[in-house]
Amino acid sequence: MRRNVIETVLGGVVLAVAAVFLVFAYKSADLRKVQGYDITANFTSITGLQGGADVRISGVKVGTVTGLSLDPTSYQAVVHLSVDNSVKLPKDTAAVIASESLLGGKFLSLEPGGDPDMIKPNGKIEFTQSTPGLEQLLGQVIFSLQSMSKPGESSNGQSSQPPAQPPKL
Repeated sequence: MRRNVIETVLGGVVLAVAAVFLVFAYKSADLRKVQGYDITANFTSITGLQGGADVRISGVKVGTVTGLSLDPTSYQAVVHLSVDNSVKLPKDTAAVIASESLLGGKFLSLEPGGDPDMIKPNGKIEFTQSTPGLEQLLGQVIFSLQSMSKPGESSNGQSSQPPAQPPKL
């Protein structure tokens, strides 16, 4: 009987430590949804960006992606975001989809401009930039390596310069 009580108490301690760990992880991960004003941004591609992703300025979370949709007339992806009320964005702010890491997810990075006029609630970010896909980047690297072949040599390995003339005596 005494053994069952010790096992029960030890199980309760493990559960309490797990609960403390989960609360700490939740608070340190900053998973809260930012309440603020809504704005939109149109992108040609938002591959990898998901609802609930962070909106950051200089690495600091200032908002949340609240939704994704497709504009039926332009066929561009529309990103709906909520930005903290304390953050006022100039009209020439740029939005860039960035990667957290090579294996990590995507987030929306905002780069404020210098315009004295601010984006109003339900406004739109005009300047956007999508990140190229991994396949596109690899293709560019391979193409640039091929074009950096030896000077004066074509891609088939033959010289594009005429043969040298022997010196005259």
